[in-house]
Amino acid sequence: MTGPGGTGSGTGSTGAPGAPRILPAGPHALLVELADGEHTEAFHAELLRRRERGELPAVRDIVPAARTVLLDGIAERTPGARDRLARELVSWRVEPLRSAGREPVEVPVVYDGPDLGEVAALWGVGADDVAGLHSRTAFRVAFCGFAPGFGYLTGLPERLHVPRRATPRTRVPAGAVALAGPYTGVYPRPSPGGWQIIGRMPDPGALWDPGREPAALLVPGTPVRFVPVEAGNARALPAPRAGDVRADTRADSRSDT
Repeated sequence: MTGPGGTGSGTGSTGAPGAPRILPAGPHALLVELADGEHTEAFHAELLRRRERGELPAVRDIVPAARTVLLDGIAERTPGARDRLARELVSWRVEPLRSAGREPVEVPVVYDGPDLGEVAALWGVGADDVAGLHSRTAFRVAFCGFAPGFGYLTGLPERLHVPRRATPRTRVPAGAVALAGPYTGVYPRPSPGGWQIIGRMPDPGALWDPGREPAALLVPGTPVRFVPVEAGNARALPAPRAGDVRADTRADSRSDT
């Protein structure tokens, strides 16, 4: 977006340099633009903390993406609620991301993906070293998108970022563990995709279960640890722990893989 919305209602605030940019989105929503992914994750976590403490006005949906957070259904029957919230947001003091406090969800991975050798070459290591480097990284779900249950996980240091494939695959199998740019993701179902596949989750059914609340295992804010396993010796994923997941799980269709 190139400028603030022309609603004449006081939204479209930018505040001081580095402050979030607040833009109107439809009649009852605000789109908050942040400087980068780290600021977006911290802002999203602050929203959830304030909502849990009862300090956030009525907002139906909170949907994080790579560098934005959408607040939708803002006190739809309360005149002026959206504009008041827009003015408040730019003055918030947002706490840095907390690195501890929640046990990570463990995802078993067989590191035998078709792009393992290419990723190893980009990292400057042997193919056998990829599993160790990847599994020793502490990941966190930044946002969800592309498909139900697909989480965009951050945590890889910049030196381990890799480009997308020059030619996307027409079909990536469910459970594929793949990399693109700063992100790691696990495909919850078969689909086209252009990420570099380094391994596979033997039982990806736990990633999305409509009969569970929440349906997505990897929701925004969830810490994740990948556990190398041998083929045929993968243990089942643990169910989400009560109290671990409080974020909105709607997929953001603007993201892709």
